[in-house]
Amino acid sequence: MSILWQACLASPPYSIYTYSAPADLPELHEGQRVLVPLGKSIRVAFLIEIQPIPPENIELKSIIWPLEKKPLLNLTHFLLYRNIASRQLQPLGKVLENVVPKRFRSAKLSFKIADRDFPTRLKSVDLARMPFESRMKLVHIYNDGRMKVCLPSSLEKEEYVSLTIDPPWPVRPNAARQLQVLEYIYENGPREKGFLKIVMGDWTTGVINKLQSDLLLKVGPPPEEERNPAEKCTVTSADWAFIPTEQQKSAIEEVESALDSDKLEVKLLHGITGSGKTLVYMTAARKCLEQGRSAVVLVPEIALAYSLWNSICPLFPDVEKYLYHGYQTPVRKEAIFRAVSGSQNPVLIIGTRSSLFLPVQNPGLFIVDEEHDESYKQEERLPYQAKEVAYFLAQKTKSLLILGSATPDLKTFYAARQGAFKMISMESRIGKSVLPEVRVVDTSAIKNPEQPFALETETRLKEVVERGEQAVIMLNRRGFSPLIYCTDCEEPIKCPHCNVSMTYHKGREKLICHYCGNVHRFPLPCPMCGGSHLLPLGGGTERLEEQVTKALPPETKILRMDRDSTRRQERLEEILKSFARGDAQVLVGTQMLSKGHNFPGVTLVVVSEGDLGLNLPDYRSAERTFQLLVQVSGRAGRGDKPGEVIIQTRNPENPIWSSVTSADYNTFFEREIEKRRKFRYPPFTKLALIRISHPLNWDGEDLCPPFFNQTREAATKIGLMAMGPVPAPLSQLKGRRRFNCLIKSEDWVKTRDLYAEMMRKNPDKKNIRITLDLDPVNML
Repeated sequence: MSILWQACLASPPYSIYTYSAPADLPELHEGQRVLVPLGKSIRVAFLIEIQPIPPENIELKSIIWPLEKKPLLNLTHFLLYRNIASRQLQPLGKVLENVVPKRFRSAKLSFKIADRDFPTRLKSVDLARMPFESRMKLVHIYNDGRMKVCLPSSLEKEEYVSLTIDPPWPVRPNAARQLQVLEYIYENGPREKGFLKIVMGDWTTGVINKLQSDLLLKVGPPPEEERNPAEKCTVTSADWAFIPTEQQKSAIEEVESALDSDKLEVKLLHGITGSGKTLVYMTAARKCLEQGRSAVVLVPEIALAYSLWNSICPLFPDVEKYLYHGYQTPVRKEAIFRAVSGSQNPVLIIGTRSSLFLPVQNPGLFIVDEEHDESYKQEERLPYQAKEVAYFLAQKTKSLLILGSATPDLKTFYAARQGAFKMISMESRIGKSVLPEVRVVDTSAIKNPEQPFALETETRLKEVVERGEQAVIMLNRRGFSPLIYCTDCEEPIKCPHCNVSMTYHKGREKLICHYCGNVHRFPLPCPMCGGSHLLPLGGGTERLEEQVTKALPPETKILRMDRDSTRRQERLEEILKSFARGDAQVLVGTQMLSKGHNFPGVTLVVVSEGDLGLNLPDYRSAERTFQLLVQVSGRAGRGDKPGEVIIQTRNPENPIWSSVTSADYNTFFEREIEKRRKFRYPPFTKLALIRISHPLNWDGEDLCPPFFNQTREAATKIGLMAMGPVPAPLSQLKGRRRFNCLIKSEDWVKTRDLYAEMMRKNPDKKNIRITLDLDPVNML
């Protein structure tokens, strides 16, 4: 008698179907991948649960074959995916598509058989057509381990294409196709040669061969360590010669006690910059691993992940450990996913937010470092908040969750104050280092765009360089110039899809929209008037690096760390190691360098434009500015020499500076929390953002006003406060007109009900998109 299974497709239409599992199939389990028929095609589906009652008047199709003996996804993670699906009102298949690596969702595979009664390789369709007696023999072969799933030979031999150098590249300006290939790999990372051929066309083969001969591209199979990720992590020495301070010892005792608990524990580790939170993390991870349970350590930035990885690898020489982030090659991500899923040993994971979706077995510890950082929230494709995901996993596995930060999220700090969980405070730096002196410098009188620093700032920078010490300069804006202004028609060059100014990247000789990725070559005639008198206005890190080079002695070595300069993994590691060794004296960068990095030689930190982000239409703007400036200030004075921080601003009277200069989180918290209470913002309400958009020049725009009125009426009817829908601050983006509707409520259920009602009443589902963002971090 057949067993009935519900199976979810991880590809369109993302539906859940019921299939039968006849006797000529191996044993099946929840979370297992199987091949199933759908129409005339064969798809990969994930088994959800056994269905006791068959659907009426429907002839069921049979599952073709399982793709692994043990489920790729464990029960806890399968529950997580179902939770996210219900929370976001998304199909489960859509969630699986976003969290499971691509090749694990592809039905383009075959089976290798080690038995003389069968062909060496069988295709999926061969299995589906095989008679009952043959399939029963195959079950025995499968159970004996003599039947293995493999990719098509074309994919197994696939070559990867990667860059060897960063732009500008030495190619002719009219070599458009060469530049197209280089730009694509620069933006998207290493890619399969066949994939590039599909995306761009058959012409890519010749172009790639030419660029390879010019030593601009590297082509070849993925390195062996990409397929065997643990090999790269092997280290041969360990030295745990740390003597914790009294406050570290107290924090360690508390987290180790929590690890001994048999229930969910949550701790907020509130330690000032340089207080030694990393030692607490690593000691907790060591105990967790000794208990036979896995540990997951999250950091907000890839640069910080590499920095932490390089420092802790020697401390865990015999532990199975993996570094994981979204910019790794598909082959490497798939290898890590597979290795973690099948490992019977406790593992240590260090990575960014997507690491939470690795199917780690038996976790006991989750650490979210710099928990305040907005990078933990994903908004595109599948919205989720990493802290909430970590809490869900910790709750289901009865693990310890540590949230660490010098400047916690106000909601987190408020929850700790209200007794939701315990707060551990670390209020002094380790060793001889002390918090740096922070000064605010007025730059409102500076009118020359080529003068990035006040005289006082430039003088201090030169003194630091002359003494052989190091300095960090932060400007939280990448590129050369955020604005190209036409002096003929007095208009900036804007992206036609987003109606925002395009950023000039001098090294790439491009104008780039940072919202949709639209690119124009530069120089170009003004698209408005055809004029050629174009003026770069404002500055980004690329321009700042150039200006700092001119201001300092010619022998000064300067490095830049931003998203543009660190796209290649090799270059990112090179910059971090070079500056840590003292090979360069100045590091210019964006907020990437503000968090977690430990550079003992840095005695001066300069924030070029401290006002950036302070006046955005977002209730979190003051909190974000405070967090960013306190964090970057913490990079100074971490060694034996005292540190100094200079924050340049055109508005020195803003009350936020008093809290920043004293790094006084508690005073800032008290002032900001009262504003939240007064205007009813989180944590005193639940805030959601419903985004509505439609194509530009759409002839159905008259459908929107009645639909928006219906939305407001529906919100009022169920007791919600709806602000909008109104045009979004970025009202045009990626070729679509955008509207925001902010929802304040006491619970998420009513908000989801409103969203579901809007989806039902959508007057044009083809053109009007509606998305739900619970607890948004981006209000634009």
